[in-house]
Amino acid sequence: MAQEITARELAKAIENGQPVRLIDVRQTWESQTASIPDSVLIPLNELPGRAGEIPRDPGTLLVIYCHHGVRSQSAAEYVLRLGHSNVRSLAGGIDSWSCEVDPEVPRY
Repeated sequence: MAQEITARELAKAIENGQPVRLIDVRQTWESQTASIPDSVLIPLNELPGRAGEIPRDPGTLLVIYCHHGVRSQSAAEYVLRLGHSNVRSLAGGIDSWSCEVDPEVPRY
């Protein structure tokens, strides 16, 4: 099972300047409703065909997120099986980010 990162841990990593790549695996309409800045949208159903877009830099923390953390967990496990390292699923998804880090991000 892929490891998780909490919204607060992710915010702290970003704040501290740690290299982070955010992958949003929700649908386009969800991303248009609410997203974390600097995210790359790769809907879960497109992930196999677009996996080459995900950088393989082991020094970069790769954080995958969805609405509540279920789809991102599956995606993170898939990305790990492809040989990526330093991969985390955002626990609680963007909903957690909105509640714990940035209330300006709409909840839906």
